[in-house]
Amino acid sequence: MALRARGAHRRHCRLRTDPGRGLAVTGESTATDPLAPPAGLAAPVTVPEALSGAEPVESVCTPIRMTYTYTPGRALSGYLRAMVGKRILGERCPATGQVFVPPRGVSPLAGTATSEVVELPDTGYVDSFNITRVPIERRPDLKPPYCSAWIVLDGASVGFMGLVINIAPEEVCIGMRVRAVWKPDEELETSAANILGWEPTGEPDEVITDYERIGRVEATPA
Repeated sequence: MALRARGAHRRHCRLRTDPGRGLAVTGESTATDPLAPPAGLAAPVTVPEALSGAEPVESVCTPIRMTYTYTPGRALSGYLRAMVGKRILGERCPATGQVFVPPRGVSPLAGTATSEVVELPDTGYVDSFNITRVPIERRPDLKPPYCSAWIVLDGASVGFMGLVINIAPEEVCIGMRVRAVWKPDEELETSAANILGWEPTGEPDEVITDYERIGRVEATPA
């Protein structure tokens, strides 16, 4: 049996089975990476005889966890500080006029720096949504079924994720008008978690006229 494999560093390998020896890997490397194995490496890798003829493993599933520290920077720091006062801040792109929230200090589309701060209302609409019917191990507070939605604030050009609450998930629809549900004043902090979720306002739904670009909608006539 012989199999060919190609790695990221262009090492061509041959996997062989020899009677009494099990599996062995030999081959030559064309890698230019100084950390790659030297060219001409042909030392066999012996595998237990019990694995000879076994079905190849095409994929494995393993848990991965990453711990990191995130520095918010100028734009996002202002956004988080404003959340303590139940205010939502975005920034306008000088090239396109689009308003991005949360602000990143630069337009992701035009690549230009943004510095004009725009205060947005805590109302908007559901642009798209998903109903989750299975529990999440790390979020025992979320009892399925629950609805996650892409919320576009009034005056914003992009949206962000949020939970739609105080309504049955099956009743949520695209274009539904929603408003923020905030934590009690004494629990507010510099965190986007100050918004517990988004609940229906009871206003007429937005009519989405362009599904390819978020933020371009036409209000339903009264």
